[in-house]
Amino acid sequence: MRQLKKEHRERTSLELAAICARTALDTKAEDLVILDVHEGSSFTDYFVIMSGRSSRHVQGLAETIEEKLRSKRVNSKHSEGLREGIWVLLDFGDIVAHIFYKDQREFYDLEGLWHDAPRVELKELGIEEEEEE
Repeated sequence: MRQLKKEHRERTSLELAAICARTALDTKAEDLVILDVHEGSSFTDYFVIMSGRSSRHVQGLAETIEEKLRSKRVNSKHSEGLREGIWVLLDFGDIVAHIFYKDQREFYDLEGLWHDAPRVELKELGIEEEEEE
């Protein structure tokens, strides 16, 4: 079994969620939200939820996030939806990334389903979202 690189062994799941979020925002993800679901979930600690502008953008976000975390030897345990690019789920164990095409995100409303889960403020993680022009 491959181990995490030395500098990433001690990272918490929140720090890995932050890496995922930064990578997504660098790839122009929209409406990014991190939900702390560890109190209500037995399978993960954080959801990183975002939208893409097109199915190709959704696919590109998923591929870039997976590549970035793989470079830190954090491999996805499971992924779904990459071929379609409508809703891609990347399961990294303690972090699950949900990448939606905008209309699908509204339809499935994960934030509504997990309304009790606290949102992690990106600013607290040192992440600044770019202003839309």
